[in-house]
Amino acid sequence: MSAGQRGFTLIEVLVALAIVGVALAASIRALGLGVGGAQALQQRSLALLSAGNLLADMRLQQGFPPQGRSRLACPQGGLALQCEQIVRATPNARFRRVTIRVRLADGPVLAELDGLASRLP
Repeated sequence: MSAGQRGFTLIEVLVALAIVGVALAASIRALGLGVGGAQALQQRSLALLSAGNLLADMRLQQGFPPQGRSRLACPQGGLALQCEQIVRATPNARFRRVTIRVRLADGPVLAELDGLASRLP
């Protein structure tokens, strides 16, 4: 090698590879978090849609639900969701407060929706 030519030393190459490796690892981690966040958002959106459907169905049937708790399957978009319906009295006897909580089988609550059911025509 002549005096005018110069190349990279082994240490310089190893340091550059280490920097590239750390950058790639950080990129893969960020991508994984993004995918996980998108999946969680999709599950919450489908859960909210399912809760809204259940509340709308109750209103369309013009039923006055009895007080208490009930659980039923409310699948949506390929997810096996479980809906918990909680019906409570209100100060006005013609209304009942309905809370619907949606979750994946014994998982955390993905969505919660409150509404009113009435005896009014």
